[in-house]
Amino acid sequence: MDSIKVLMVDDESRMRKLVKDFLTRDGYIVLEAGDGEQAIDIFMNDKNISLVILDVMMPKMDGWETLKEIRKYSQVPVIMLTAKADERDELQGFDLGVDEYITKPFSPKILMARVAAILRRTTDAASEEKLSAGGIEMDLSAHVVMIDGKPIELSFKEFELLQYFIMNKGVALSREKILNNVWNYDYFGDARTIDTHVKKLRSKMGDKGEYIKTIWGMGYKFEVE
Repeated sequence: MDSIKVLMVDDESRMRKLVKDFLTRDGYIVLEAGDGEQAIDIFMNDKNISLVILDVMMPKMDGWETLKEIRKYSQVPVIMLTAKADERDELQGFDLGVDEYITKPFSPKILMARVAAILRRTTDAASEEKLSAGGIEMDLSAHVVMIDGKPIELSFKEFELLQYFIMNKGVALSREKILNNVWNYDYFGDARTIDTHVKKLRSKMGDKGEYIKTIWGMGYKFEVE
């Protein structure tokens, strides 16, 4: 645990200290940034950052722009913190590749649970080998997806979602089951989170996106024809 680095980005020093105290107590190494520009500098100079916790409203470079820069170089998991609860902001975050979205004020214990869940799944994936189905090949340790021999770029959450679909090929999966297994926490809300990710995943998969069948009123099924 003591080798895992987390980058905490927030312009409020009080918020950074709160999160850092909880992370440090759980054994993480915490790097701090007070704005987006500083965050990018730190991220580019340290290749061992395993997770980014990123605030939206910041001076110099806001969270959205910071995330866009990070995604040019890395698919590192990102938890977005924001005072905004607007659905459009949440959907924008998912479109840009946010893995978790937490609205302030939040419970630090819940945040720590989300951090642990993301990092646990990252570690578990690295210990696995490869999956394949219908021309799709997943190298879980290298975090690489090939479709018909050509690589495609997926976010951390899209990668996990595809992995879960392939591992449950032919099984009808409710949205609740997908959320509890891929997001790994009880989700109290509507289905837009998973629907947004499925839509993005399908578009990146091209023709293979048709393997993800919609089961109206329930969820999805991954089925290779």
